[in-house]
Amino acid sequence: MTTNATAFPIWQSEKSEAAIAESRSALPLSDFELTKLAAAGEMGAFEELYARHNRRVYSLCLRMTANAAEAEDLAQEAFVQLWRKAGSFRGESAFTTWLHRLTVNQVLMHFRRKGSRLERTTEDGEVPAQAVVGTEDPGRMPVVDRIALERAVAELPPGYRSVFILHDVEGHEHEEVAQLLGCSVGTSKSQLHKARMKLRTLLRQQKPSL
Repeated sequence: MTTNATAFPIWQSEKSEAAIAESRSALPLSDFELTKLAAAGEMGAFEELYARHNRRVYSLCLRMTANAAEAEDLAQEAFVQLWRKAGSFRGESAFTTWLHRLTVNQVLMHFRRKGSRLERTTEDGEVPAQAVVGTEDPGRMPVVDRIALERAVAELPPGYRSVFILHDVEGHEHEEVAQLLGCSVGTSKSQLHKARMKLRTLLRQQKPSL
């Protein structure tokens, strides 16, 4: 009776591959590892990145555009750019920070195509710390007030809205906002001041008369 000498090595190899697959499922790959695989053409890695971050990207697009259809299109464009530029992510910052900047750039390009521009100004003075009461930390506002604020933000001009979202909602410093938007720190401060003043007016208009 003869024995198939290759049976055991094949079984051992299959078992090893199964063990590797199981270990990978037990220890999910990091975003950095997934971007490297995506850059090498691994669609599964890209799909995992999409599953992890698509809601965050869409929410950012929606806050900046105040338009659900545009936000959906821009979120898709952001992930197209992610697929194309995955190899440029070096892991020097958090992946979410890198993806955030990529998404913001897509939205800003959209604004430029539509002819929306940040108002250029040389003003570099101090601005009121809180022109609209409660808006410096929208996450802690009562639900009703937060809904009113979201409606008011949607009515802001795109330039004002971008600065307000990046600074007061996303928490970026003016220097970071200026880099993201390609403007001066003074312009960022001025735009934020005007956005807050506009919001104060809009929120007053939303209050029912007594």
